[in-house]
Amino acid sequence: MPVILTTDSLDPAAEITRCQAQQTSGAFGARVDFTGYLRDFNEGRQVSSLFLEHYPGMTEKAMSEVCDRARSRWPVQEILLVHRVGNLLPGDPIVLITVWSIHRSDAFDACRFLISELKRSVPLWKQERSREEEVWVARNTLDPNAPVLPDN
Repeated sequence: MPVILTTDSLDPAAEITRCQAQQTSGAFGARVDFTGYLRDFNEGRQVSSLFLEHYPGMTEKAMSEVCDRARSRWPVQEILLVHRVGNLLPGDPIVLITVWSIHRSDAFDACRFLISELKRSVPLWKQERSREEEVWVARNTLDPNAPVLPDN
């Protein structure tokens, strides 16, 4: 279960190909990919760049725990979770989530859960920058329709 936190540019297709090539089994019947990109406009503000801050060690651990929670609910063969930190520009990929599973419904549900939980519980802090100001984002956009698991 690759979990990657990086300051490097993100090439979603290359990451998916690399991860899929490492799999030794052709047992999966579905693969669902989600790539999130930096928008140039958010909540009425023009965004010229974004700085994503994280807490080394804690952020990767939280990302792994989110993947573990998805695995506890859906029968997935593999999860790839890559998240950028540092400086990003509009149009840059920020996050990649890929889920391999036997069935498409499990892959879709697990992927949707993963992005929602990532936004809800992983310690990442966003500073949006424009020509006029720098604003720390107070909250993430959450998906009210994402599958959820009860807290233990």
